[in-house]
Amino acid sequence: MVQDFATVFARLKPHMAVLDVFLRGQLAAFEPEIREMADYCIDTSGKRIRPALVFLSGWSGAALPSDELVRVAGVVELVHLATLVHDDIMDEADMRRSRRTASRQYGPEAAVLLGDALFAHALHLAAQFPTPEICHAVSDSTRKVCAGEIVQTLRRGTTNITREDYFRVIDLKTAELFRISCFLGGKLGGFSPAFAEAASRFGRHLGIAYQIYDDLADFFGQEKAIGKTLGTDLQSGKVTLPLLALLERLPAADRALLVDEILHRREADLPGRIRQMNELGIFNIVAAEVETELVQAEAALAAHEALAPVPLLRQLCDTLRNQVRNLQAPAGV
Repeated sequence: MVQDFATVFARLKPHMAVLDVFLRGQLAAFEPEIREMADYCIDTSGKRIRPALVFLSGWSGAALPSDELVRVAGVVELVHLATLVHDDIMDEADMRRSRRTASRQYGPEAAVLLGDALFAHALHLAAQFPTPEICHAVSDSTRKVCAGEIVQTLRRGTTNITREDYFRVIDLKTAELFRISCFLGGKLGGFSPAFAEAASRFGRHLGIAYQIYDDLADFFGQEKAIGKTLGTDLQSGKVTLPLLALLERLPAADRALLVDEILHRREADLPGRIRQMNELGIFNIVAAEVETELVQAEAALAAHEALAPVPLLRQLCDTLRNQVRNLQAPAGV
């Protein structure tokens, strides 16, 4: 059984090495005064799921990826890194990838502009493709990602959120970048438009599943294993699926107390909420939503089983299932 993303991505080690050289080479394009800051963000400690989706969707079996795949993998990684910088500012997070966030390292004012610089350079790279199609696709996705973050930010500290609202936000802020990574990988990998569209649908459902998992990990994960600050969603008033499911099942009095915590009218009781989630079976309820999305992701590839990327992409679904199971190990309850 696949144990983690590192196992799946082991075959991509040469690809990631080429990508790392490419990204490091981009530092010279940044002004000297901010190169160290950009370098701090362009590290190699993350899972790099989105570039991996580019490489896997465009998989041909060659020892090294094409220059086009490397460039577009660099583009999506830079967009993702920019969103992380901004996310950590809004979440007031201290840790990311087991070290201080850019916001903690340089201050939130400088960090927000650093995120903007990363976004801008990603679009600069996308504009260097021979036709404007790639730049159009990336800029469209980038706008959607930002829109998702804006909507989520405006809804912080409110409980007037439905499941449909939640899924809309994660479709924009997370699944969109998964989707475009798979689409561009399939397209630049030389596959048919039909497969590129199938890969696009796969990426969208995988991205939704991954964000639900990530939201689950915020309550049930362990910081040492996950590598970032956890427990921030409740404390920042961000209503995610675990909290929605808990609100739906709590008795009226307890629900009112939780609403007060989300609205910052009382201090967040994270241990107490995790205990209630365990008592009410919230983990299994949310994990079932992850599985629903993974099944749809696999179904999107059904007509293309003979293509080289398909078994590799399917492995990612099994990996995420395993990651969800790993959250059930004893944690800080």
